[in-house]
Amino acid sequence: MSCDEKVDCGRRRLLVATATAGGVASVVAAVPFVASWMPSERAKSAGAPVEADISKLGPGEMMTVEWRGKPVWIIRRTQATLDELPKLDDKLADPNSEKPMQPEYCKNQYRSIKPEYLVAVGICTHLGCSPTEKFKTGPASGIDADWPGGFLCPCHGSTFDLAGRVYKNKPAPDNLEVPPHKYLSDAKLVIGEDTTGA
Repeated sequence: MSCDEKVDCGRRRLLVATATAGGVASVVAAVPFVASWMPSERAKSAGAPVEADISKLGPGEMMTVEWRGKPVWIIRRTQATLDELPKLDDKLADPNSEKPMQPEYCKNQYRSIKPEYLVAVGICTHLGCSPTEKFKTGPASGIDADWPGGFLCPCHGSTFDLAGRVYKNKPAPDNLEVPPHKYLSDAKLVIGEDTTGA
């Protein structure tokens, strides 16, 4: 049967071409719509959890990762540092971390899940400056003859110990913030997410 006998060939071709073009246009329009459901890079940086590989972090070393546009310090403390922390309580403004600057599971003398590791936001609680590490002890620190190691905010002189606790009579009103975090393994942790779903 020829095109002339039943249906005009031109109309059939037009119908097929229109249907095909409409289908392609629908797919093209759907791609950006579906992609809009995915979080943007800005949204990810605004609050998405961040993984950190701590497998190469040696005792006494620190690494920094960015979370929500803030520097987050991960410090692997030595046993000597851990032994020293309780001895500093009488010099600190909030030695028992009574103020809610850390998740409940980090409200302990080490302010951490695992005593060996401190995870803290590296922003001074006074005016938002970034303290510098002062891990050298004693006179070598340039701070004090009995300095046990910690952090100094160079802007206004606030000092923090290696649990992120602020010393007394300093401009900073609070201890450093400990963000929500959890360990995926001995070598990896996630900042911005914990087992409570925070």
